[in-house]
Amino acid sequence: MKKPNSLLEDLKSILPTIAANADEAEKARTVPAENIALLKGTGLHRAFLPKKFGGLEISLPEFAECIALVAGSCASTAWAMSLLCTHSHQLAMFPAKLQEEIWGSNPDATASSSIAPFGRTEEVEGGVTFSGEMGWSSGCDHAEWAIVGFRRKNAEGTQDYCFAVLPRSDYQIRDDWYAVGMRASGSRTLIIDNAFVPEHRIQKAKDMMEGKSAGFGLYPDSKIFYAPYRPYFASGFSTVSLGIAERMLEVFREKTRNRVRAYTGAAVGAATPALMRLAESTHQVAAARALLEKSWQDIAEHSERHEYPSRGTLAFWRTNQGYAVKMCIQAVDRLMEASGGGAWFESNESQRLFRDAHLTGAHAYTDYDVCAQILGRELMGLEPDPSMV
Repeated sequence: MKKPNSLLEDLKSILPTIAANADEAEKARTVPAENIALLKGTGLHRAFLPKKFGGLEISLPEFAECIALVAGSCASTAWAMSLLCTHSHQLAMFPAKLQEEIWGSNPDATASSSIAPFGRTEEVEGGVTFSGEMGWSSGCDHAEWAIVGFRRKNAEGTQDYCFAVLPRSDYQIRDDWYAVGMRASGSRTLIIDNAFVPEHRIQKAKDMMEGKSAGFGLYPDSKIFYAPYRPYFASGFSTVSLGIAERMLEVFREKTRNRVRAYTGAAVGAATPALMRLAESTHQVAAARALLEKSWQDIAEHSERHEYPSRGTLAFWRTNQGYAVKMCIQAVDRLMEASGGGAWFESNESQRLFRDAHLTGAHAYTDYDVCAQILGRELMGLEPDPSMV
């Protein structure tokens, strides 16, 4: 089995190619097939695949280091790949029958997702029929399956937030990803028309957060599957933001060191404002990393102990990610403001980092206005607001 250090070293060897593909990836508006093949060649896509199917089952801190590293070369690739990986953690909580369908004959199979509960379903014998236009499915061009969200009426007359899993043959992909940030993530729309989803491909989100899903306990020796799905599923958003910010620090140093002002010839790299901006952003990114590393380690330790987190702990995990993203974006903005007009040319890496950084804060999970309300209510002992995802 590949060791985490070996995985990191293998990733470092392919990063120059991934970075070189970044401009063409943005033009194509999807992750290049070459990037996916290179990443699969390292085994990264098996990070959270059950060992039963040849997976690595690495810890969340080890996985996050890999994604942050890739994000420094191409954030779009890291964003899409992180989701293709973390979805395997989620799928491992579904019944064994589904897992055999997905990985039994193809352990390299991955899934994209569109989990907002916008799907329309009708109850039929043995399951539901599913229809909908499911957007923001990052990396869908490279996935064999999709996880999609919907609400399902239960016996009490209320509705459960559920996930359905569909094979690639059950949906079409609409090429509609025209975005300013993460241009190459290929976060396109899945078109689903009256597809039958059998019961073994359906699970409640709440069950996956509380150790009550059909796949719970299938892997008693695992150190990662006795855990709520969401901290793993969402881990890539803040990790990509961190990788972008760390790369922005490098780019600013490289481009500012020998930069001179056009009209005066003054050396920008030795000027006090540039030094101060670089110092503050460096501290801010380091603080974001420290906060994330603490959360990653806490999640990993809970998983290893087979201990489900308290509501308060979950609130901190969620909101720590949002605050770290906020800090990373601020650090990037501070440097972009001092990078000069040349930084805004499409050929300049800085503008891509700036655009991609801001999209990491636009996801529902990293919206800090929402995160602050969630944590504030928890700190004051108030019940969670159901309108806050």
